[in-house]
Amino acid sequence: MKIRIAILGFMLVVFGQVRAQDYTFKVLVNKGMNEIKTTKGWQQVKVGSSLKQADELKVVENAYLGLVHVSGKALEVKQSGRYKVTELAAMVSGGTNVLNKYTDFILSANTGPQNRLTATGAVNRGANNIEVYLPRPDLSVVYNNNVTIAWEEDKTLRPCAVIFKSMFGDELKVMETNENSVEIDLNDRSFEHEDNIIVTVISKGNNAKVSEDYTLKKLSRGDKERIKTLYSEIAGQTAEKTALNKLVIAGFYEKNNLLVDANTAFLEAIRLAPDVPAYNEVYNDFLLRNGMKVLPKK
Repeated sequence: MKIRIAILGFMLVVFGQVRAQDYTFKVLVNKGMNEIKTTKGWQQVKVGSSLKQADELKVVENAYLGLVHVSGKALEVKQSGRYKVTELAAMVSGGTNVLNKYTDFILSANTGPQNRLTATGAVNRGANNIEVYLPRPDLSVVYNNNVTIAWEEDKTLRPCAVIFKSMFGDELKVMETNENSVEIDLNDRSFEHEDNIIVTVISKGNNAKVSEDYTLKKLSRGDKERIKTLYSEIAGQTAEKTALNKLVIAGFYEKNNLLVDANTAFLEAIRLAPDVPAYNEVYNDFLLRNGMKVLPKK
């Protein structure tokens, strides 16, 4: 009886692995009217589509495809033409199945219903408050030293001042910009002795508008080591500076509840692929499901 149970368990594991690998690539990002040829003929490529070994891909002019291999390795396709999936697979090497955990998370988050709005909760903001894309205090921990802080795109707000203070109200640093974002280094002398930093954005173009106070909390040493260990599992495979790799990294941070770091990675992806609207759309979905942005009332 024990032998039969063991054999059955082994068969279930093998069957699960075969099913789990019943594709060669999945589509994470798509721009353009690209098509895939399967046994059912030509079909339009969609985010979440699976590409199998025998399939063929048609990429149109000025298109972009972000694919993730079954091994977890990401691949960008920018050149128009026809590609056999086997040819694309030959371009991929050195992947790790650990990456699948994060690419699957990205797909489920961006192709499913926006059901995390309720679970995470949106930040309440007044009518005159500048909407800054940072999470509520209990989710404001930061792993990396380099942080991008962004807020709503509104030209009437420009220029803006970003004020950083200690928990005791001491002013640490002030940055002025004509853009809707600033980049900071938490290793900066102004912040090196601060574990909690208060962030406020003030409009110098519209004195009535100011943001609420937001908090950046440096991760504890123990938690930082834990995240560093997890990140080391994907660091080699995502080292190349591409928009698609930044998207995978954003997925890693979001899954580990490091929303400030995820936000920075999403913005880096957008900067690396400014002509691919899908990255802006994925970023917007991220902000909404984590309560960092609120849909305007109809």
